[in-house]
Amino acid sequence: QVQLVESGGGLAQPGGSLRLSCAASGRIVSIYSMGWYRQAPGKQRELVAYITNGGDTVYAGSVKGRFTVSRDNAKNTVNLVMNNLTQEDTAVYYCKLVGPTGGYWGQGTQVTVSS
Repeated sequence: QVQLVESGGGLAQPGGSLRLSCAASGRIVSIYSMGWYRQAPGKQRELVAYITNGGDTVYAGSVKGRFTVSRDNAKNTVNLVMNNLTQEDTAVYYCKLVGPTGGYWGQGTQVTVSS
């Protein structure tokens, strides 16, 4: 099994910044991509950003230019730096790892943007 543990969520003011981290452990054969999704109250879970094993990145249009996703392949971690946060970024953020045996999710970390 693969375990994902997120950290770094919390409260930020509009215009502020937060950094999320996710560490993967367990039976990791290889990783195709790691990334972040989020789910706001009453809404479906949506892609935020992900990064492939080769370093290619994909961002949702709503976060492009504000968020940066990065990976440490040696440590099986993925990070998300979130700048210029708005109230619309308030959600539970989930880490996801995709590999040859399927997709794995973390337990989620709450991000709240409020003044």
